[in-house]
Amino acid sequence: MSLYITSLNSGSNGNCYYLANEEDAVLVDVGLNCRETEKRMARLGLSMNKVRAIFISHEHSDHISGLPVIARKYQLPVYITPGTLTGGRLTLQEELVRTFNAHECVHIGELVITAFPKLHDASEPHSFIVSCREVTVGVFTDIGFPCENLIKYFKRCHAAFLEANYDDDMLDRGRYPYFLKKRIRGGYGHLSNKQALELFKTCRPPHMSHLLLSHLSRDNNSPDLVLELFRSSAGDTEIVVASRDCETNIYHIKAVQGKGMREHARVEEVRIPALNLPVAEHVQYSLFQ
Repeated sequence: MSLYITSLNSGSNGNCYYLANEEDAVLVDVGLNCRETEKRMARLGLSMNKVRAIFISHEHSDHISGLPVIARKYQLPVYITPGTLTGGRLTLQEELVRTFNAHECVHIGELVITAFPKLHDASEPHSFIVSCREVTVGVFTDIGFPCENLIKYFKRCHAAFLEANYDDDMLDRGRYPYFLKKRIRGGYGHLSNKQALELFKTCRPPHMSHLLLSHLSRDNNSPDLVLELFRSSAGDTEIVVASRDCETNIYHIKAVQGKGMREHARVEEVRIPALNLPVAEHVQYSLFQ
């Protein structure tokens, strides 16, 4: 078995990640409105009819703004902690709400989703890994510091969405007030480029073939800067920057068998012809840009 992954959007203006096998799909966070989510999936040849569940990492608006409408329209179960549900002031149909416990597996068809606590300034924030038999992909954003949980699960991944939110120098020189800079850096905010790179260099497993750098700040980072930074240490791992403005390509991740033993995971890019459709501009922003 294998996994298909894409970022539909990644940034403080909205986050939504699609992970699937041949039969079933899940969304991690829904920070785009329903119409925009559907449009971006359609451009990739994906359908909401394959999505079986939604998993919510925490209650900040850039992760939940599209949730009530999408969950209601498609009658999708929403896996969410009580603290996130309360903190987000979400109104969801009671029969759609599912809770989860840290480090316990949730089975959606042959997909296995495992949540773990992370350091972020939210009520009960969690990150997720999604596995299908021997293949595992992590969704690791909105992290104040690389805790032991993150390190443990990162080492299992064949591919990962990993936050690289800000460049230290750009944040220092930027327009943000001191209290906000302190909050971003304070251990419950976001991972810097430097922190993310250190995690990648010291904890990357030999089978990690693809890293999608995610949740880049609009004001305090640059896609070119972070791409250059990581490529110099990438080795055999392909580096992609997930966009704040549009979906990425679909990546097909599978564990390659060879010579009687499992080799490193291989990621194949699924190229979809561009349809040249307009991309709507978002109006939902969080505190961190």
